[in-house]
Amino acid sequence: MSIRYVSTRGKAAELSFEDVLLAGLAADGGLYVPTSLPTFSQSQLAAMQDMTYPELAYEIIAPFVGDCIAESDLRAILNDTYAEFRHPAVAPLVQLEHNQWVLELFQGPTLAFKDFALQLLGRLLDHILARRGEKVVIMGATSGDTGSAAIEGCKRCDNIDIFILHPHQRVSEVQRRQMTTVIAPNIHNIAVQGNFDDCQAMVKSSFVAAPFLPDGRRLVAVNSINWARIMAQIVYYFYSALALGRIDKPTSFSVPTGNFGDIFAGYLAKKMGLPIDKLIIATNRNDVLHRVLTEGVYSRLTLEPSLSPSMDITISSNFERLLFDLAGRDGSLLNEWMATFADRGLALPDAALSDARVLFASHRCSDSETCDEIAHIWSRNGYLVDPHTAIGTKAARACETGSGTATVTLATAHPAKFPAAIEASGIGVEAQLPSHLADLFERPEAFDVLPNNLSDVQAYMATHCRA
Repeated sequence: MSIRYVSTRGKAAELSFEDVLLAGLAADGGLYVPTSLPTFSQSQLAAMQDMTYPELAYEIIAPFVGDCIAESDLRAILNDTYAEFRHPAVAPLVQLEHNQWVLELFQGPTLAFKDFALQLLGRLLDHILARRGEKVVIMGATSGDTGSAAIEGCKRCDNIDIFILHPHQRVSEVQRRQMTTVIAPNIHNIAVQGNFDDCQAMVKSSFVAAPFLPDGRRLVAVNSINWARIMAQIVYYFYSALALGRIDKPTSFSVPTGNFGDIFAGYLAKKMGLPIDKLIIATNRNDVLHRVLTEGVYSRLTLEPSLSPSMDITISSNFERLLFDLAGRDGSLLNEWMATFADRGLALPDAALSDARVLFASHRCSDSETCDEIAHIWSRNGYLVDPHTAIGTKAARACETGSGTATVTLATAHPAKFPAAIEASGIGVEAQLPSHLADLFERPEAFDVLPNNLSDVQAYMATHCRA
């Protein structure tokens, strides 16, 4: 029987996987979550231990997809997706200390963890749209990595026009060029004269506003509000724990996070039977999630640009999915909480905060601490990490319980994407782009700068859709 999906706000229709994939944000403004989760026993985990990444991905993902995609088609899509990753392990582990590991999630075509979900999402969409004979418009906001991964995943899709919003002059040059040098008739890059939260707000508003696209074209989300993104990210929690042989003892994970999507996938992995001790929220000066755990208050502060721009976020979109569970999966209560958050900030009830602290820990890093950590890892291990991963490894040590539990830090991006942070660390080393991106700075760019205004962005999208 196929898993069904409901909105966290409780007022939108219950949907199948296929409809959730195309919907993105729910009609009531909520996020879709599954009504139930598959669970795996210790013996089932043992049977998965020798699987390749695509094989394991099928076992984890197939229950969520149900009968929407035939087994042979889903296996082919997964094999095709992860064949493009540069390392044969897809997500290799690197040991830093006795019980400290790094999971390299930057082996995909755009050098960031977003490839795991977005290369798959593009293929899933293309498969379903071709079968349905439909064309859609993708709208997404990016603080750096989502945009390039989405563009790479969708650039060959005949049935998709994609519009990616990024904050003008607030992503690294490598991140920008990875988006703007993909020249194709269905690719549209928009540099918004605002910050990431402004871009994200435009995306959310566009999904609940009156239709603005020609011919009633459907709008699809590729941001982490799309359930398929979360689903795909669950896999590498299982993969890394199985690779370490930790079937009957827990692993902790340190996750550089701003939008809470990647770490929410770990939360689901725990509920699905993977032994997990702690999920560590690793964050920069924009520490909305750290403040939730330490102070019990979910509130928005002014965004401050940092050396780890992919986490320069003041509203964590996917945190709503955890709040839904903390509210007892009561959509009406969650609606009240989100209204309070938008108005004056939400003080979590003691019981909800206590429940969150059972599994989650957190740590905040300044830019100077991030640079020191890059230098520390380099001097100790001869291993170069990007600023987001550095925050993760710092948080892993800061939150170590001393219980002998292995901690895996998710390395979310290749260090070459953030040369300013590497230079600021003072190690005197320059990270080199892989060969397939060696000429990135010589490629022509194409993007348009638009004011921080929703109507201007929507008008641009309406006039640039292909017939």
